[in-house]
Formats: sequence, C-alpha cells, structure tokens
Amino acid sequence: MQFTKAEEYGMLGVLYLSEKKLGSITPLSEIAEAKGIPEKFLAKIFQSLSRATIVRSHRGVRGGFSLAKDPKEISVKEVLESIHGPYHLIKCTNNTEICDKSNFCSLRELLSIAERKLVQIFEDHTLADLVKWQKNKMIAI
Repeated sequence: MQFTKAEEYGMLGVLYLSEKKLGSITPLSEIAEAKGIPEKFLAKIFQSLSRATIVRSHRGVRGGFSLAKDPKEISVKEVLESIHGPYHLIKCTNNTEICDKSNFCSLRELLSIAERKLVQIFEDHTLADLVKWQKNKMIAI
C-alpha cells in the first residue's frame, strides 16, 4: 500500500494549517511553497477538503484557507477519505462480487483484517497528534 500524491500532499497541507493559530487564513501559495507542492494540484486537493468541511475557503485579497475545525477534531481518516474515498487495500474487501474466489480466499481474509486495523489507526489519530509528534521530533533534533 502506498499513499497517492494527492493524499500525501493533502496531509502535508492540512498539517501546515494545523500548525497555525485556529482560524488564521493562509494563502494557498504559502502552503504550496512551504511544502514543495505544485499549487494547481494543491488547489484541486483543497477543493475536496473544503467540500468535506475539513478546510474552509476564504475569498478575496486576504483569501486562502483555514481549518474548519480544531485539529483535535479532525482524524487522519477524515482527511484521507475526503481526498480518495473509503480506504481499501484491495477491491474485493468491500465488494466480494468482483472475485469468484472471495468465499474461500485466505488472502482476502488477511487483508480484510489488516485493512480494519489500518483504518482504525487512521480513525484514532488526529491532526493534532501528528503535529505533536512532529514538534517532539524537531525538539529531539
């Protein structure tokens, strides 16, 4: 399993906003430059994040984006699923009709267990957790 570029960039973008004071508006260009992300690609990702009410879009001269909620209230799962949709390691874990072996496939069983645990970890951790880990890592260096 590997994150898509959209998921990686989306996470980096919301983490950047999470480090700011709640409610502060940050231009998309600042986020893109700080994280080394193509601005046009980030704009598309932030449209999805905005529709999912993870970020709030602000128009005008002082426009940009802010988090829609406190980072403690936004799970990693919410961010990833707003960009990519529900998380599945393989297609047959949520749709057994696509495979004629799904009734007896031990690989499917194993991956279903792994998927549930991974999604639970994403659900159990918030943006605030990741920011805290990042700050602790920076202090250690």
